[in-house]
Amino acid sequence: MHTGKKERKLDKLKKAAYNRKEIREIINHNGADILRSNKFISTKGHVQHGNVSVNEHCKNVAVASLRLNRALRLNGNSKEIVRGALLHDYFLYDWHNRKTPKGERMHGYSHPMTALGNAKRDYILSDKQKDIIANHMWPLTITKIPKCKEAWIVTAADKYCSLMETIGVHKSSVGCRK
Repeated sequence: MHTGKKERKLDKLKKAAYNRKEIREIINHNGADILRSNKFISTKGHVQHGNVSVNEHCKNVAVASLRLNRALRLNGNSKEIVRGALLHDYFLYDWHNRKTPKGERMHGYSHPMTALGNAKRDYILSDKQKDIIANHMWPLTITKIPKCKEAWIVTAADKYCSLMETIGVHKSSVGCRK
């Protein structure tokens, strides 16, 4: 390999590492209170897709949302994206368990409003964060259409992460109770 190719490859690797570090910093800066909360931490014990926990899924969605926002130069607000992504599945129960809260039999349709209620109870939310949480299941919830750019970004990232987790491309890094 020529020296120029080696240097370009090294620059590309450095840039990718910098982007991963920068994304972690953005998430930690904007979502520290969420990430440290006992209720959010408890979502490590609930399976979301495949063997990925709700906790890991929400973090995956935050990362994918920030990458999508940057890659497409959408200029969405990072704070809104991070907080909405971390809380979009803040329903706080194991949806695989038949003993879910009353009215939660249709989890795919009902969990956004459960997550929104829990998030409103535990955090101060902006209108954009509420939009992200309430409408992230579009098009399944056909009448709940995202209204702001940030909600569209998180909705798209959620679909991507859900698919990758379900087919086993994104696997749990620590395992999850089933």
